[in-house]
Amino acid sequence: MLKRSKVKSYTKKFPRFENESLSLYYAPRMPKAMIKETEEAVALARKFNDEVARPLSLELDRKTHEDPDYLPVELVKKANEWGFYTMWIPKLFGGKGFNLPSISYFLEEVGSVCVGIANVIGVHYLGMAACMMLSNTRIIKRVMNDVVEGEKTGEPCLISYCITEPTAGTDVEEVDLEAKGRLGCHARKVPGGYILNGSKIFISNGHFSTWNVVYAYTDLKKGADTKVALMVKRGMKGFSLGTHENKMGQRVCPASVLNFEDCFVPDELVAMDPDIIKSYTKKTPRNVNMQHIDYVFSISRAGVGAFGVGVARGAFETAMKYANETEIDGKPMVTYEWVQCRLAEMYANVRLGRLAYTEANLANQHRGAYNILQMKPIYYYLKYLPVSYFKKVIAPLLDKPIATWILSKWYIDWQKPDDQHLTTGLASLAKFSCTDLGVRNCQMALELMGKAGLRHDSGAEKIIRDAKLLQIYEGTNQLNRINLFKSIVAPACPKATFFEE
Repeated sequence: MLKRSKVKSYTKKFPRFENESLSLYYAPRMPKAMIKETEEAVALARKFNDEVARPLSLELDRKTHEDPDYLPVELVKKANEWGFYTMWIPKLFGGKGFNLPSISYFLEEVGSVCVGIANVIGVHYLGMAACMMLSNTRIIKRVMNDVVEGEKTGEPCLISYCITEPTAGTDVEEVDLEAKGRLGCHARKVPGGYILNGSKIFISNGHFSTWNVVYAYTDLKKGADTKVALMVKRGMKGFSLGTHENKMGQRVCPASVLNFEDCFVPDELVAMDPDIIKSYTKKTPRNVNMQHIDYVFSISRAGVGAFGVGVARGAFETAMKYANETEIDGKPMVTYEWVQCRLAEMYANVRLGRLAYTEANLANQHRGAYNILQMKPIYYYLKYLPVSYFKKVIAPLLDKPIATWILSKWYIDWQKPDDQHLTTGLASLAKFSCTDLGVRNCQMALELMGKAGLRHDSGAEKIIRDAKLLQIYEGTNQLNRINLFKSIVAPACPKATFFEE
């Protein structure tokens, strides 16, 4: 038998065993209450599907085809009534405080009926994640308070993440590509704040959102070194909404154009700029910007992976229903072995995808930016103390500069680079593998159903229209493959270089 020192030596070699088997190491460390909490999230999603999503899915899709300008505001209000926009906001900021990994299982459930509806809920938390990772506790408190108040008043307050520009899409998701992109959203420093000019496009929920996390640049030729993050609220002078895209799929979730014309953003709403970065770290703005990108997308790409599993499951369940109800030569279609093999493969794709996003969640949960929330003492502290306690005792502290400094140091200086690489790599793996499996299941469903699958009322053709977008947003699947290689595989390939072509 090997000595313990030898075991450690061998298991730390590439590929490091712990990194390859996260569920073995981290599932036993999970607070048990998280399981019941996740079950509740899934049950709520299934109830919502029965009462709201399933009855509305095809109807809303049809409405948006008949009137491309139609915006399903009533759907957003329904989600708000169900409490979904505060469900994953930590109690510290007034939300319900559900554990963050549970959102993936929730989104899979809703996405199995309509991934567009799932996105109307889920992309709000992309905005929340971006706001949180920027670390300004005073801004976080203000924005989250607005979201909580919007639930109470019945006027939804959503958050959008705004990085994509007319001539810079994938480029803005990698600092090495920002210099190659044609950046256009400019921020000019003036006394008391910034003047913002430019446009953002393909902003999910843009027409519904109250707050927008907007990335801009003080020097358009040096984007990675001069990036600023500004909180722009609906109604601010110089900010206007343009059109929203007439998309092939996920039509209930608008992809909006946001325009900024001499829009003044005061210092109190500046979440990040090079001077702020210098106040809490010796790292360069370029490195800090890459960390922010990695942290936000480590969370959101796991969520898009759950979307992919949702559509894979929706396609599987639609095809299975058809096979159960259809006869060929007087025999139920589902009795034929070729059909059984096809359905088995589709089911396997669902399970494989779920394992991928679960591993990404485990990485985020124990090695990622929000790992502190899942440490047992802190998890139970946040879970069982009432919101009123945090409002009275903790909330006043969030306005103090020291709170922002501590959170900034936590995200930027107190996280291990190896952990950052693992979380962003596994998130990319989940994103491209789950969404590719989702599209594959949609194709298999249509192959099995034949011309019947092309009818709108079958649901199958809508699922594949919805699914295709998953391979594009949150970084194209090609970019995510490169990010996986760069983050996890590259240490074993010392001669590899990136983005030089």
